[in-house]
Amino acid sequence: MKLPFSLFLAFKYLKPKRSFISAVTLVSMLGVTIGVAVLIVVLSVMTGFDEVWRDKILGFNAHVSVVQRGGIVVNPDRVLELAAQVPGVRGAAPGLEGLVLIQTGERVHTPILRGVDPRYEPSVSQVPGHIIAGAFDVGDDQIVVGRDLANRLDVWVGDKLTVYSPQSFVAEDEIRLPKELVVSGIFSVGMYEYDVGFAFTSLDTARSLYDVEQGVHSVQLMLDDPMMAAPVAQQLRERLGPGYYARTWMEMHSQIFAALHVEKNMMFFLLAFVALVAAFSITNTLITLTVQKTREIGLLKSLGFGNGGITGVFFWMGLVQGVLGNVLGVGLALLVLKYRNELLLFMSSEFNLELLPPELYQLSQLPAHTTGSDVAIVCGLVLLFCTFAGFFPALRAARMEPVDALRYE
Repeated sequence: MKLPFSLFLAFKYLKPKRSFISAVTLVSMLGVTIGVAVLIVVLSVMTGFDEVWRDKILGFNAHVSVVQRGGIVVNPDRVLELAAQVPGVRGAAPGLEGLVLIQTGERVHTPILRGVDPRYEPSVSQVPGHIIAGAFDVGDDQIVVGRDLANRLDVWVGDKLTVYSPQSFVAEDEIRLPKELVVSGIFSVGMYEYDVGFAFTSLDTARSLYDVEQGVHSVQLMLDDPMMAAPVAQQLRERLGPGYYARTWMEMHSQIFAALHVEKNMMFFLLAFVALVAAFSITNTLITLTVQKTREIGLLKSLGFGNGGITGVFFWMGLVQGVLGNVLGVGLALLVLKYRNELLLFMSSEFNLELLPPELYQLSQLPAHTTGSDVAIVCGLVLLFCTFAGFFPALRAARMEPVDALRYE
């Protein structure tokens, strides 16, 4: 197939006679490659973190939480019955939840204590399936605690804990004694925030602690598809009537996901300047080329080659470098992402750096997920930068007068 003359000249200038590719062009293309690779790697890791946090949060917390005006769901059985009739609801369970003070010896901690019904809890929580010691047994004044909470309190299965509720300190007309609960099980869901900040007991024990005579604080729902939480919540509001509120996981954890989204966008914005700097290096290369090829440009114009054709040569050169830089950058990014954990381990061992603190992230490996949309956005942006990198050199070349260019030495 016959190439357009402008594209033919672009390839000719990119590939000198004495070598496969110009050294200056190679350096410029390397800058584009690194810029593309860095952007894709960072966006993939940020997307991976977002998905890991989402999975962990949705595995521990409900997708939809139903509450009633006044803070107490008086008739949770009715809510459970109606929720079971809504398409997409996988499980529902009643619950009481509040902040308590737990003491053992001289150790004190303030986790959130959830009162649950063991008949329903496995359908809405992964805790019953993540017991590492003992059993998920919340009957007869028993309590299940997280692994990090157990470590902080220095307790194990069979030990006793003294539990104070807020009502123990605010009651004026009576003295409310704390409850002694026996540790029946220890769980670990792999997230420090939950393993140190939550404990589980029975509904009856929780009612006694929180001074709730009947009902529950909320009814927790798990869905087949968490992304359908909004329409399911709307159906529940319509079926339950006024006085009931259904909150989705997006609303309850909006700050966390908003922070991750903003962080990802800011990283993309800042690192886009890496690609912009690479584009400027291409501009510099093409400006140098216009100086070197001044006489050739003058000869072409004297033979009738128009300004559009001269401009096209430099736009083609920028476009070709952008395409090659994109291809090499995507390949380099996929290679780095494939061996990211090996690289992380190497840097940690060689430079004594703790790049992924387990107490903060609770992750043994660096998560990453490369999406087609991220790759397309990065490649499109870089290609745009590189194509317009030839604008000023093309403008300079097009303004040359043939006589002045042929006289150039």
